[in-house]
Amino acid sequence: MAKYKPIPLPLMPEKSDAEINRLAYLIYEKFTHRRTIRDFSKRSVPEEVIQNCIKVAAMAPSGANHQPWHFVAISNIEIKTKIRQAAENEEKKFYSDLKNDEWINALEPIGTGPNKEHLSRAPWLIIIFAERYGMKDDGTRYKNYYVPESVGIATGFLISAIHQSGLYCLVHTPNPMKFLNQICNRPPSNKPLMIIAAGHPAKEAKIPLAAKIKKTLDKVLTIIR
Repeated sequence: MAKYKPIPLPLMPEKSDAEINRLAYLIYEKFTHRRTIRDFSKRSVPEEVIQNCIKVAAMAPSGANHQPWHFVAISNIEIKTKIRQAAENEEKKFYSDLKNDEWINALEPIGTGPNKEHLSRAPWLIIIFAERYGMKDDGTRYKNYYVPESVGIATGFLISAIHQSGLYCLVHTPNPMKFLNQICNRPPSNKPLMIIAAGHPAKEAKIPLAAKIKKTLDKVLTIIR
């Protein structure tokens, strides 16, 4: 068992409260332009950009620092097409099931449907897997902790990095998603959580009007002084 060994904190340059507030507002201002898109252009994105975005995601905090995630980045058109076909098959089942009417009605203002063209059109798909448990070099298992929370935080880091780099993305969660293990050659310990399509917007790209409606700060924040 590894023992606790403290080391000095690598400090960031000290800033005044005014400078911290200015930087926080600039970040907020930049994120007011973040939008989810489905209309991607054919413009390519260098692999290094995606690697750097995933490096950011991998810096996220995690339960016991086990980092229970794995990212599969795909630019191969044949594999992207396989994923699209498998996802659309599941989506068609979902949209034809009357038990899902309430959910489908909730999605109506967003304009989504069983057609997932973005999965083959976006230059990159990033498949996010959660590692239910880890494997040591000798083949024995070890437990991971707070896996959904850890992977959720890492995903937020990833989406932020994609936006900060000047790209757009869309998060897709087909259900069930077991087909992703086979296509991506991931072990049973890996649970696929979502697909992120990333790239540049098409010139004719549109977003739903409903997407611009965000809750006001008083609806999402409680401050206890």
